[in-house]
Amino acid sequence: MSDETPKPSSEKPAAYRVLARKYRPKDFSDLMVGQEPMVRTLTNAFETGRIAQAYMLTGVRGVGKTTTARILARALNYKTAEIDKPTIDLRAPGEHCQAIMEGRHVDVIEMDAASHTGIDDIREIIEQVRYRPVSARYKVYIIDEVHMLSTQAFNGLLKTLEEPPEHVKFIFATTEIRKVPITVLSRCQRFDLRRIGASDLVGLFTTILGKEGVDAEPDALAMIARAAEGSARDGLSLLDQAIAHGGGSVEVNAVRSMLGLADRARIVDLFEHIVKGDAAAALAEFAAQYEAGASPPVVLTDLADFTHLVTRMKYVPDATGDQSLSEIERVRGVEFANSLAVTVLSRMWQMLLKGIPETEASSRPAGAAEMVIIRLAHAANLPSPEDAARRLAELSASDGGGNGGRVAQSSSTLGGNSGSSASVSAVSRQPDAPAQRVQSGGATVTMLRPVPQADPVPAPVGRIEPVEAPLPAATPKVPVNSLSDLADLCTKNRDIRIRALLRAFVRPVKIEPGRLEISLADDAPKSLVSELQSRLQEWTGARWMVILSREAGGPTLAEAETQAQEARVADARQDPDVAAILQRFPGAKITDVRIKVQETEDEPETVEAAAVAESAEGDILPGDDIEH
Repeated sequence: MSDETPKPSSEKPAAYRVLARKYRPKDFSDLMVGQEPMVRTLTNAFETGRIAQAYMLTGVRGVGKTTTARILARALNYKTAEIDKPTIDLRAPGEHCQAIMEGRHVDVIEMDAASHTGIDDIREIIEQVRYRPVSARYKVYIIDEVHMLSTQAFNGLLKTLEEPPEHVKFIFATTEIRKVPITVLSRCQRFDLRRIGASDLVGLFTTILGKEGVDAEPDALAMIARAAEGSARDGLSLLDQAIAHGGGSVEVNAVRSMLGLADRARIVDLFEHIVKGDAAAALAEFAAQYEAGASPPVVLTDLADFTHLVTRMKYVPDATGDQSLSEIERVRGVEFANSLAVTVLSRMWQMLLKGIPETEASSRPAGAAEMVIIRLAHAANLPSPEDAARRLAELSASDGGGNGGRVAQSSSTLGGNSGSSASVSAVSRQPDAPAQRVQSGGATVTMLRPVPQADPVPAPVGRIEPVEAPLPAATPKVPVNSLSDLADLCTKNRDIRIRALLRAFVRPVKIEPGRLEISLADDAPKSLVSELQSRLQEWTGARWMVILSREAGGPTLAEAETQAQEARVADARQDPDVAAILQRFPGAKITDVRIKVQETEDEPETVEAAAVAESAEGDILPGDDIEH
């Protein structure tokens, strides 16, 4: 027996690498999961030698923008003993591949624009691009979250980005493509990385778990794929968490507990109770899910997702082939799609869209979610729009015409699941105004006759209050044929405000008995048209229609008076006596011209011109009359 005791090993176990880093794509073949269009475009560009100087990668978080940038940098600088050119065939590792994928290559510079936003950082890049790469074929600049660069930084980059040296390539990545200036986008080849479908994520998870030797239930992987929302990185992070939560396996109950999800089968049961209108059973089912650990907003969100699924199955039969769906969702979803009208599903969807944010913002989310469920169950007992239309039509047909009251008419076109439409008129008539019924296209249309205006009768409960039709225009008791007549009417009724507004802002277009068509000046009050209409009806005893026209119209009263005054002054200047006075007294000017009419008709009119002289030779005081 040896006296030597085994020495403890000094080697430390390798640090654990999360799945998102361990299984990060290393070449274009791994990127084929969900990004086939981009891979195809890059493949054709590399084969034909049409390699751009700058690339813009955009998409939601976790779809592989930074990884794609590194693979692209690796492809640009690929070099082996057999291949020494840019290529997308990266199956064999090249001289620079390992360093580039680990982010430590001297000629591939990665910069996070979130922490390097200023012009100084970009100026450093501009100064370095003139130097050739140390060992690689191209010097590649990868700028992540490029939308966070400042405006000065973007402007400083433009010239270099448009005409970079032949040995320099730029690769940008961003989640906010709209924040990138169009001047930068126009200098780049843009690739939109798509969200990865749930079925593709399930396939990716299955492959990775097979390599890891971890057992998983298909429904559990479907839950994780739905929670990832198209992001491979988020999905792999959740898968890592699920493996740890389940003790080395991925099970449905463990994933549901980890994510706070409700059982998908119980969500379908809750949906069934709601569409049947059984509020008590729906509340009991929700309480059971809440006690099991489900979050109220998540329950309503899952309910909205199932509502969307049923509606989609109604029009897209292939939706049942989605691998992320459980068997109960697939089978019962088809049953609901065949039995429920799209109007019912649409109403549920709208109510859930409003109820989910209410629940999230409430201090009592469980109570808020219960109120949403009660509203949904109550709405299930309400008639659908097509049923309401049918009942209104039957009520209208059975009305014998002996009911008093007001006339109420409403017409609408309602489409149900079968795509039919109906025009409905609901009427209550007065005895002296019988209605005519005409058959048109298989539907009864109610034709109303005009009735004399009577004292208003209180509308019965449940009736629609009518909208009174405008009274027919009548001949006004007080004639109004011009704006001057209207101004005189304002003076007679002592409404100085309306008269002032009328003189300053109203331009006549057309004036007829009971109808006034006008245009307004730019700074006129908006309520002037309605005020004129009400005043005219009050003062003349007849209904007036005051219409705002697009035509320019004539001058306002104030403008017309100004024009008339200017014409009189011009005429006065032509008078020989006035002209002689103005010449005799330099600086004199005509301030007013008044027309005098003598008492006898045989005598001619006399024009008075008031002049003011500012000459040193003499003054003519204002108000002095010069007769001629």
